[in-house]
Amino acid sequence: MLAAQRDDEGAFEALFRKYGRQLAAFARQFVGSHARAEELVQDVFLHIYQTRHRYAPRARFATWLYRIATNACLSEVRRGEYRGKVTSLEPPDTDDGPAPQIADAEARTGEEILLSRESGQRIQAVLAALPAQQRAALLLARVEGFSYEEVAESLNCSLSAVKSLVHRATVTVRDRLADEVR
Repeated sequence: MLAAQRDDEGAFEALFRKYGRQLAAFARQFVGSHARAEELVQDVFLHIYQTRHRYAPRARFATWLYRIATNACLSEVRRGEYRGKVTSLEPPDTDDGPAPQIADAEARTGEEILLSRESGQRIQAVLAALPAQQRAALLLARVEGFSYEEVAESLNCSLSAVKSLVHRATVTVRDRLADEVR
């Protein structure tokens, strides 16, 4: 980022290549749309590019980046347009159609794949139903692997608030998934 601050376009492109896909996956958890998640990532990187001269390396770059992305996602979700939408956890097919599959003797059966997809969709639905702050804290801590301190910085809240958000989200997800099994 420091090189990008000095107007090194190659450095900025490298940041986009390094973080673009994982930010899109993170954003897709919020908005439920691959296309809108991609647009949000572009908006985030445009914002970063426009404000690159104000960047001050007080923490890891990824923490700062996810703070901007989280704020963009939270703003998008607050618009209400995405409430309740759920997408598959499977990656989208390319324009050329689905990737060719190679037979594997140890591959899962069709029934196992279907059950796995249904489980993924149930998890997605439960995550989508969480309050936005809880969802953000849970995704940053458990999916993106951020420390609680980094999550607190990304969400602009206290460490104890992050612990509470992650705990409440975890309990809610566990309870709702257990209710569905019963």
